[in-house]
Amino acid sequence: MTTKNNNKNQANSLARIRSMVPSLAISERKVADWVVQNFEEMIHLSMAHLGQICGVSDTTVLRFCRTVGFHGYTDLKLAIARDLASPISHIHDEISDEDDPATVAHKVFASHIQAISDTREVLDSEEFVRAVDLFIKANRILFIGVGTSSPLVEDLHNKFFRLGFMCKVQTDSYLQLMEVSLLKPGDLVVAISHSGSSVDPNLTLELAQRNGVKTIAITGNTESPITQHADVTLLTVSQETRAETIVSRVAQHAMTDALYVAVSLQIIDVAVENEKRIWESVIPKSV
Repeated sequence: MTTKNNNKNQANSLARIRSMVPSLAISERKVADWVVQNFEEMIHLSMAHLGQICGVSDTTVLRFCRTVGFHGYTDLKLAIARDLASPISHIHDEISDEDDPATVAHKVFASHIQAISDTREVLDSEEFVRAVDLFIKANRILFIGVGTSSPLVEDLHNKFFRLGFMCKVQTDSYLQLMEVSLLKPGDLVVAISHSGSSVDPNLTLELAQRNGVKTIAITGNTESPITQHADVTLLTVSQETRAETIVSRVAQHAMTDALYVAVSLQIIDVAVENEKRIWESVIPKSV
């Protein structure tokens, strides 16, 4: 029954592409032909990687996506992923409609543990050390993120202002650009974007680099566009096909916690003193 449903769903996005193949430019048709034949593999590729496979530019891939009716490459990937997935997987990839609540809990915990384990395995130690060094040397730090990354950058800002860093957080796309325009060499911008394809963080990091500002990207795809504008890239791993990722946030939280602890150890006296002063200031609010 599930297979039949998936075959029916595949027609939603793939049939749209097939129907438009005759009207596509030759270069775009190369992309369409490959996607139709390799749609399951395609959802795990970056736009740059797909372009390389098809022998076309990133711009051609993007133009193809828009020609066949999608906003962009990420939109196309999510559409195909949704078509391949069962309805239950829109909630979580690992569960089924036969799972009882306790089984659901165990599966969710297991997927979170797996994401943290996978992220630890792919951690680039040299990049992580470079990131810590950029934090230590930064005059000012701006944390940015949009959408579901907003709570993550808010939490990251909360960690580092406790250490006494001159830092701000900005989740509004326009204000991000305004903030970055006032930064100078010696400052630092840290962006969180799971897909690495969101327009706003990319524009912000690009502007930061043009202004000579150092940049760090925490993302789930080392070949995503945002890495082109990052001096340091920290990879967080999760295997999810759903649009609203859950597991990726756990890996990202682990990464930001690791950064906070590693930086704290570099300024341990300040970190301990600041924590003491913070706790003393909030004691009167305890019941």
